[in-house]
Amino acid sequence: MVAGDKPVNQSDAAAVQAVEVRATGLNVNITGGVGAEAQFAVNVNEQAMRDEDKVTLGDVITDATAKLVRNKPATRRDAERVVGAELRNNSNVSTHPRGVAAAVTEAARLNQNI
Repeated sequence: MVAGDKPVNQSDAAAVQAVEVRATGLNVNITGGVGAEAQFAVNVNEQAMRDEDKVTLGDVITDATAKLVRNKPATRRDAERVVGAELRNNSNVSTHPRGVAAAVTEAARLNQNI
């Protein structure tokens, strides 16, 4: 389960963008897509004075599959790319245990067992 109440930061936005690229197969960031929405949330959160005014991961990814122009089941390779994006954009070089990378990794694991 993704940490839906977590304010979106740059590593989250990068992971969401990577998910969108992998899910759609378009290899580009989509204007107005979920990745763009996540990046906008980062910008809003950097300006927010109070935590309760920040955009959360749950706000961004709710109904994400419905917002994608295309979608496919997550694979192990997809998970590796998303983990890499989250790691590269985190100053602690770590992923969140209930973050986007963790969710895609779990989805890929479940898909592999089907």
